[in-house]
Amino acid sequence: MRITDFHITPIAISDPPLLNAAGLHAPYALRVIVEVVSNDDIYGLGELPGGADVVADLEAIRHLVVGRDPFHLTAMAMDIEAHFGEAVSGDRNAMRTTIHSRRAARSFGAVEVACLDLIGKAIGRPVCDLLGGKVRDRVPFSAYLFYKYEGAGGELGFDTDPNATGWAAARQAAALTPEGIVAQAQAMCQAFGFKSLKLKGGVFEPEVEVNTIFALREAFGPQVPLRLDPNAVWSVDTAIAYGKKLEGALEYLEDPTRGQEGMAAVARAVDIPLATNMCTTSFDDLPGSIRLGSERVILSDHHFWGGLRASVELARICRTFGRGLSMHSNSHVGISLRAMAHLAAAVPNLTYACDTHYPWQVEEPLVGGRLQFDDGDLVVGDAPGLGIELDRVALATLHENYVRCGLTRRDDEAEMQKVQPGWKFKATRW
Repeated sequence: MRITDFHITPIAISDPPLLNAAGLHAPYALRVIVEVVSNDDIYGLGELPGGADVVADLEAIRHLVVGRDPFHLTAMAMDIEAHFGEAVSGDRNAMRTTIHSRRAARSFGAVEVACLDLIGKAIGRPVCDLLGGKVRDRVPFSAYLFYKYEGAGGELGFDTDPNATGWAAARQAAALTPEGIVAQAQAMCQAFGFKSLKLKGGVFEPEVEVNTIFALREAFGPQVPLRLDPNAVWSVDTAIAYGKKLEGALEYLEDPTRGQEGMAAVARAVDIPLATNMCTTSFDDLPGSIRLGSERVILSDHHFWGGLRASVELARICRTFGRGLSMHSNSHVGISLRAMAHLAAAVPNLTYACDTHYPWQVEEPLVGGRLQFDDGDLVVGDAPGLGIELDRVALATLHENYVRCGLTRRDDEAEMQKVQPGWKFKATRW
């Protein structure tokens, strides 16, 4: 079997005006869909965060993908790593963490998922079987809550549909207070059945966000796990002060402050598990994490750790050193969601519900449309590959969105300045 074609399609999907520490989401989120096609006309799909730079990186490795055996993923990874300048002194096994290595991990991760989807379809087995087999058939996900302005994103921008009901109405409604977040959470859980809640913080004064957590606790009761993610814009002192107030209320506190040393200082002072997707984000970061004790839960992301097989390796390291494991998310369509589910199905120690932005998006380039959660879970099933097929008409429409919207990269600060002129991101805001 050989890869004969490699299709790269940038798309734009509607994204509501969600607030975060970096600013504001634009009306569209950018993704790139990759497709590898074999000489016997079987295709596999991958997906990764989008932008013109991502497309350029993928185009630059086209010659390292086309003509290859999709089973030979290790050699392909090494060639892609070498292309991005990861090798040190000619030693392809001695890697350094640079912007180049992150580009390599991101690019190869998407190609690897597509190749595994292709292989699974070719041999009639699900992707999770290629990772060692399922240890669970249902993968739980968590409600991902955001402070937000009114609006639904996409063509509607900041406009709303007055006839919307249920989650569609909540998705477009403003949520700038604890009461607004509670209403958002109730609508999302009713629509999708989620059993845990995560609040994206770093937006308002810490007191407001802590009060929001306690409002969620009062509304949902102690049986529903809660998480708060200030995106590292709290100082160490602020994180300790408010972390102490949150003791007993959170399943984990995600990236309250910046860097492994800062996280370790908070971890020593506060009796809450700390989680990260910011201070430990690559294999080169792991020695510092273990030495300092900067977090107890790592939020993996196959888009950034180098694919599904690398994420399985990360899981083994987490198990060895007593780290919990879950998954980070950003705005995505069903290809990434299915890849996340297959990975989680094959990893025994991925025991926390995974993050997902999926309820915030509405378009889907897959046959059958939007994937459905069953009581907060995604059912993995036994269909070959990722268990999905591409809707090429829908994909063309989403590519046209990309062309028309004019966005070439994510820039939450610039988007925020449209609402609050002069607003600037601060690495430490409180």
